[in-house]
Amino acid sequence: MLSHIKDLAAKLAPRLIEIRRHIHSHPELSGQEYQTAAYVAGVMSSCGLQVQELVGKTGVVAEMHGTGADSRMLAIRADMDALPIHERTGLEFASRNQGIMHACGHDVHTTVGLGAAMILAQLGVPLPGTVRFLFQPAEETAQGASWMVRDGVMAGVTSIFSVHAFPTIAAGSVGIRYGALTAAADDLELIVIGESGHGARPHEAIDAIWIASQIITTLQQAISRTQNPLRPVVLTIGQIQGGRAPNIIADQVRMLGTVRSLHPETSAALPEWIEQIVSSICQTYGAKYELNYRRGVPSVQNDPTLTQIVESAASEAWGSDRVQILLEPSLGAEDFALYLDHAPGTMFRLGVASADKPNFPLHHPQFQVDEAAIITGAVTMAYAAYKYWHP
Repeated sequence: MLSHIKDLAAKLAPRLIEIRRHIHSHPELSGQEYQTAAYVAGVMSSCGLQVQELVGKTGVVAEMHGTGADSRMLAIRADMDALPIHERTGLEFASRNQGIMHACGHDVHTTVGLGAAMILAQLGVPLPGTVRFLFQPAEETAQGASWMVRDGVMAGVTSIFSVHAFPTIAAGSVGIRYGALTAAADDLELIVIGESGHGARPHEAIDAIWIASQIITTLQQAISRTQNPLRPVVLTIGQIQGGRAPNIIADQVRMLGTVRSLHPETSAALPEWIEQIVSSICQTYGAKYELNYRRGVPSVQNDPTLTQIVESAASEAWGSDRVQILLEPSLGAEDFALYLDHAPGTMFRLGVASADKPNFPLHHPQFQVDEAAIITGAVTMAYAAYKYWHP
């Protein structure tokens, strides 16, 4: 069956590159993927799949029904949205939408999902169960997965696969990670409320800027002394607003930040830990505070059994030398994690780096992919789906 899948992929390669280039040149921002969704729905319909549009606002769901001999349902998820970045690749098929770019590889993810569907539709041997393809909007804003789940896309799903481009792995190879793949990512808003006064008489005021600086410093120091170093935490204050004039002691400072962690137990304890430090410092210096800690997406925890299926599929398809077992997770976030609240799943990394040109990181205006990666991804996904029922 593997040789048949690879033969089908080879025949589909020109069409898949055409699809990817079309999507790349017509990027759309999160929640605005109307043209992309219509295009994806058209490709899925041409494969004879049952298609539903406007799921999760601008998402697309397509189903491939098997023989019904197995009640399990496998979902394959791909994200479709682009970023508010002005493209500087110089490609002939560069973005035609000013200030919007597929700089995170979602055009490749969508094409891999479409390619897997096209391969499986042409196998000639129906699978025992159902494959549900989820083309998701708004991953970049961490909203799309929750929209899709709210519209019932996980009903009946027993397992789910996904893929993400990885510019530090060579095209033609894949990365496999057991356990935590990405971090939980939460948002932090903190307002420190002091009392204004003259810059020459600080003892008559409560300096919100100085207190805010104490909070930032203490939080960073406390991470190294109170958090398990084998369970990393990254807390970044990325924005500070406060003060009105050089000679006026500020009575209020607003800080915005992000908090990243890998282990669910650590993540659960972080809001209380942060508030204890903030409360203690503010009480010491007579300030008040308002803390708004917003939970974001949890950590992607790859299921070991499903991860082994993907690893086996990739190894058989491309050779074990082109399969990298990733020893470290990423502290980036992925809302694929929200699907895992409803069914076990796994996400693999797809190498997209070129051997003969510079490779820029994700979210860079010059980010490019080696299009050979598309076939690698489509075959790996399709064969993993086949092996889900035929281990």
